[in-house]
Amino acid sequence: MSDVRLASSQGKWILFTTVLGSSMVLLDSTVVNVALPRIGRDLGTSLSALQWTVNAYMLTLAGLILLGGSLGDQYGRRKIFVYGVVWFAAASLLCGLAPNDIVLIAARALQGIGGAMLTPGSLALIQASFHPDDRAKAVGLWSGFGGIGAAIGPFLGGWLVDGPGWRWVFLLNVPLALLCVPVALRHVPESTDGRAHGRFDILGAVLAALTLGFVTYALIDAGTTSLLALAGLATGVAFVYVEKRRPDPMLPLDIFGSRQFTALNVVTLCVYGAFGGYFFLTALQLQVVAGYSALGAGTALLPSTVLMLLFSARSGALADKIGPRLPLTIGPLLCATGLMLMLRVGEHANYLTDVFPAVLVMGAGMVTLVAPLTASVLASVDTARAGIASGINNAAARAASLIAVAALPLLAGMGPEAYRSPAAFNAAFDRAMPICAGVLVVGAALAFALVRRPAPGCARAECRTHGNVTSPPLEPAKRP
Repeated sequence: MSDVRLASSQGKWILFTTVLGSSMVLLDSTVVNVALPRIGRDLGTSLSALQWTVNAYMLTLAGLILLGGSLGDQYGRRKIFVYGVVWFAAASLLCGLAPNDIVLIAARALQGIGGAMLTPGSLALIQASFHPDDRAKAVGLWSGFGGIGAAIGPFLGGWLVDGPGWRWVFLLNVPLALLCVPVALRHVPESTDGRAHGRFDILGAVLAALTLGFVTYALIDAGTTSLLALAGLATGVAFVYVEKRRPDPMLPLDIFGSRQFTALNVVTLCVYGAFGGYFFLTALQLQVVAGYSALGAGTALLPSTVLMLLFSARSGALADKIGPRLPLTIGPLLCATGLMLMLRVGEHANYLTDVFPAVLVMGAGMVTLVAPLTASVLASVDTARAGIASGINNAAARAASLIAVAALPLLAGMGPEAYRSPAAFNAAFDRAMPICAGVLVVGAALAFALVRRPAPGCARAECRTHGNVTSPPLEPAKRP
């Protein structure tokens, strides 16, 4: 069924439930960082446990998101979406009730599995349900409302942490799921991909997740790096071997035959790696060192999101006219400048003179590069492969953030108890921000050297309003 009109009652319900489902995943990615200091104090955890609280979720989400999209195509997008919402809510309940850090980390990994099922399904349902004349507008509204959710996230997360407590950051997903599931079952039509064949690259997904897991563990727990790094290398080689020989791989390696696509994904790794490290450490810096409350820390970073909501569509349109090379060069350099300005944020930092200028420059850089990067990824391959191209780019962005959260504290010399000492954490933060800025400069140099204007008639991104700055929007495989 693909003839639902956006103005109809059913069309509004479809948009509502897909926005609500994807917002659950988005909110958890924006509010958990704000809650980390309180989680650490209440559970008596080390910095590595806080890293795993973020990375356990990102690990399963990044490793399984392509498989989640394939399951929806085969068994029904609404069915897998609903299963994902229920799974995500159950895992969130376990997070909220976790008695210790081990249970919390395990529950976060389960959350990522649910997110991998519902994230690709939310946008695919819009693509499959709406009339061709309304699809682009529906996708734009989905992206825009998702951006509003990202803007609300810091307020909501900070209020919950400072008020009822950090556990409600997770428990809030339960009533949202109880609202989402009945609406989806009643109003969203089921759809499948008639070309789906029932063969899934489960081995590839497992090997990808194991590779990321071993590498992440090696970086976080530096005392066992050699053995785990070797295990990560072995599973990585096995993953490439399997993907080369499968008739229907999760990651078709021939897509990297496009030099433009490969270059853009390397730029993505640089950009979103720096973003992941920035958001993880800055939320801690503002609370541990600058003395902000959880609500204050979340609100302090809001200008970047507001700029994304207001101007990313215009940035995407400008990149269509002038080509992506200049925005993808200037954007990372602006972000690098913003990160260097973050060095002013220390003990008793003044928001207007120390924090706000850095956040404003950072937001300007994000506006400049995020929408053109997504559009360029889609334009670098044949239109028929736009869905898998965006899925790969989405997974690359999440994997980059995962590795950055694991590696950056190690590179900056943060000890396991660093977040309990303002002086120690501030010194490590001052070493970490230049590292992130350097990675962004590398990304800018690669974009300038390798990215070119796409050929006329190539695919264009439909999601041109961005609010989720930690990952690009996931485009569906079928396009109008």
